[in-house]
Amino acid sequence: MPSEGEQAFEQAFDHPIFRESLRLIRELPGVAAALAPLTPLQQDVLLRLIHSSGDPSLAAQLRWSPGACEAGLAALAAGAPILTDTAMAAAAVAPMARRTFGNPVRSVLDWAPDQAPAGSTRTAAGMAAALAELQQPAVVLIGSAPTALEVLLAQGAKPALVIGMPVGFVGVAESKRHLAASGLAHIRLEGSKGGAGLVAAACNALLRAAWLQAASAPSAPPASS
Repeated sequence: MPSEGEQAFEQAFDHPIFRESLRLIRELPGVAAALAPLTPLQQDVLLRLIHSSGDPSLAAQLRWSPGACEAGLAALAAGAPILTDTAMAAAAVAPMARRTFGNPVRSVLDWAPDQAPAGSTRTAAGMAAALAELQQPAVVLIGSAPTALEVLLAQGAKPALVIGMPVGFVGVAESKRHLAASGLAHIRLEGSKGGAGLVAAACNALLRAAWLQAASAPSAPPASS
């Protein structure tokens, strides 16, 4: 259970509609049972995904590597960069990053060529260039391009966390299987579901949890408006 200080901080940080939405989600059929075996951080991620998608069935597809949420929380709290495969995901994460730890948020498209290389994609090429340039392990969000996820895995990168939820039917299931076997700290959705909104929701859940956790520290950060 959160302390009184954490509860007060949470009330100042979250909009009442958001808090009411989480309460209603917890009451949906099957959600309580899905949440029961999860850690508090895993619960935060799942609740945020359901809140963002309106789809309680995501609980059956959500998977974590051991300690993934904790690794992501620590990295984000330390100011790790957030790297996304789409501008949409970057735009969805940037406001929460600004409100919390000021993490730099960039899309791999910032590094992508104007034209896709033969046999590849702009996103995959941008991922390769971004990984070569970034000096600090990033939290990587992939909600659209399985090709970018495959490049990340092929290059042997060591991100702080991968949130791998590419959406669709071409190369998606394979890339998720490869992520599952990679040994990297990761959160993924099995099957064809995913998207920019979901990877952003998972990252925002960890940013929020890290910021609220800081409320119990001796020098708590001020609540953001």
